[in-house]
Amino acid sequence: MREKKVGAFVTGSLALMFVAGAAQQAMALDAATPYENMAPIEKYMMDRTAEIALARSAAPDTISRDAEVLVLSRHGFETAVKGKNGWVCMVERGWGMFDWPEYWNPRVRAANCINPPAARSLLPLVYMRAELVLAGHSKVEIITQIKAAYEKKELPALEPGAVSYMMAKSAYLTDCGGHNMAHLMFYAPVNEVAGWGANLPNSPVMGVNYWYLSEQSYPELKSFPPISVFLVGVDRWSDGTPAPSM
Repeated sequence: MREKKVGAFVTGSLALMFVAGAAQQAMALDAATPYENMAPIEKYMMDRTAEIALARSAAPDTISRDAEVLVLSRHGFETAVKGKNGWVCMVERGWGMFDWPEYWNPRVRAANCINPPAARSLLPLVYMRAELVLAGHSKVEIITQIKAAYEKKELPALEPGAVSYMMAKSAYLTDCGGHNMAHLMFYAPVNEVAGWGANLPNSPVMGVNYWYLSEQSYPELKSFPPISVFLVGVDRWSDGTPAPSM
């Protein structure tokens, strides 16, 4: 049922991945394959050329060929290719929703391309979170520092019209199911998803909170700016070949 769909990661920044597993499946994964701690940093690194190619494959070439491309270094994301159209493509790791069971999963390679409103308003958070993770901070410490940054207006509010493309055929979003799905994500500064018709029977839209699966996991996240992510699956990968249905 739609109500049992699980949002797997935000991917980080921005990008939050939904998988077609139920909540019970996520809990089973948590028990069977626990990622309780961060893996060695090397496990999260990629070959630079391969990372650029995977990042660009998140959106059709008409979008990604002129986009800025980020790659992950040992200290955070850095620009590998300058862009011309305001879009930004990257390969995020599992550091999204703080209570996602695969937060520390070193296999996650969440390729996504974000449009200019998303880049302006969410990239500063992506940069900050990656830097804190790679510096060895705990989830609680990261939450505390992000909260302080929002309170000091050091992180911007979400802009209207923020969108992410996640159509990379070779992405790895989760250990569950087929590990990947082609989709678009839309971000809105709201807590309630019902107004978008999300998670309703026969609705093509899934919605989840950007920060957490359960507000009980880290109660301090309830004071964070409201952001919901709405996902709509698509039937093809960025290269135009057919993608599995949701």
